[in-house]
Amino acid sequence: MPLSDDVTAALARADRFRPLAERALADRALAPDDGRSIMAAADEELAALLWAAFAVRVRHFDRRVKLCVLNNARSGLCPEDCGYCSQSAVATSDIARYRLKSVPELVAAARQAAASGARRYCMVTSARGPSDRDIGHFAGAARAIRAELPELELCVSLGIMDDRAATRLHAAGVDFVNHNLNTSRRFYPEICTTHTYDDRVATVESVKRAGMSTCSGVIVGMGETDDDLVDVAGALGRIGVTSLPVNFLHPIDGTPLGDREPPEVARCLRALVLFRLTNPRAEIRAAGGRERCLGAAQPLALYAANSVFVQGYLTTPGQRPDEALAMIAALGFEVEEAAERMDSAEQM
Repeated sequence: MPLSDDVTAALARADRFRPLAERALADRALAPDDGRSIMAAADEELAALLWAAFAVRVRHFDRRVKLCVLNNARSGLCPEDCGYCSQSAVATSDIARYRLKSVPELVAAARQAAASGARRYCMVTSARGPSDRDIGHFAGAARAIRAELPELELCVSLGIMDDRAATRLHAAGVDFVNHNLNTSRRFYPEICTTHTYDDRVATVESVKRAGMSTCSGVIVGMGETDDDLVDVAGALGRIGVTSLPVNFLHPIDGTPLGDREPPEVARCLRALVLFRLTNPRAEIRAAGGRERCLGAAQPLALYAANSVFVQGYLTTPGQRPDEALAMIAALGFEVEEAAERMDSAEQM
C-alpha cells in the first residue's frame, strides 16, 4: 500500500532533525542556525524534535530520572532586583520571609529529601552572595549531611561567590553549586540591573576552579527571543556545565514580570530539546514552572530531561514525589537509585 501524503510528510519531518541528534551524539557543537531551527520548528514537528532529543538523552542517561529537592534556607530579604523573583528587593509578593535556617533544620530536610527518593538536595538562600559566616554555616551543614547521608548529592545556591568561598564549600563535601545564567548576555540587563551577566559567569568559573560540578541554567519565558535562548545554550555549552536546570517563568504577583503570560507548552518543549542537543552530556533538569507551563504535557519533558524537581520550589508549589514517581513509571522511565549515581560518578 502506498504511503499517504500525510505519512510521507511525517517521515520527512522526523528525518529533518536526525543530523542534529547525530552531531550531538558525536559531541560536535551545533551551529546557531541549528538552534534557531529547533526553536522555529512547527508544532507538528514536536514529536520529531523530542525523538531527536531522546536519542541523545538515552545515550548518556539511559531511561533514568533523578529526583531533586530544594530547600529555601533563607527567604526574602534579598537586595537584588531580579524581575522574576518574589524574594527580590523590588517585589511586593506575599511570601514567607525568614532568616537562615539552623544546621539541624537543614539536616532534617536533607533526611526527608532522601526518604522521598531524591538523589540531590539543594540548599538555597536569597542574597547577592554569601558572607563568610554563611559559607561556614553551609559548610557545617554539608559535613553533617555527608556524615549521615553519604550517597546524597549536595548542592548549594548562595548567589555570587569567589574562588575562596567555593573552595571552602568543596572541602566541606558540597558536590554542586547552582548559579544560573538565566538568559543571554544581550537580554540580561532587561531582567536585572544590580549585578551583571559577567558576575554570573565568574561565579560558575569559580565553582569549576574549586573542583566542584557546575549547575547553571535558564528561565524560559521572560520576554527573550529565540536568539537569546540559542545564545545562552551555546554559552553554557562552552562553559561545559555539568547540570543545566531549564526553568519556565511562573509569573508571581508582585514581581515586575508578574503580569507576563507563561510560555506556551510547545515553546517549553522546544527549549528543552535545544538545551539537550546543545549540551548533550549535561544533566538537563526540568525545573521551576514546569507544572504550570507544561500541564498535562509534563511527561514529554522526560524525552529531553533526565532530572526533575519534586516538593516545590522556593516560593511556588511543585509536584508531589508520589505524582512524579507515577509519571516516570507511566512512560517507561525509572528513578535513578543511589548506586547508579555512584557508578556514574566513578565513570566521569
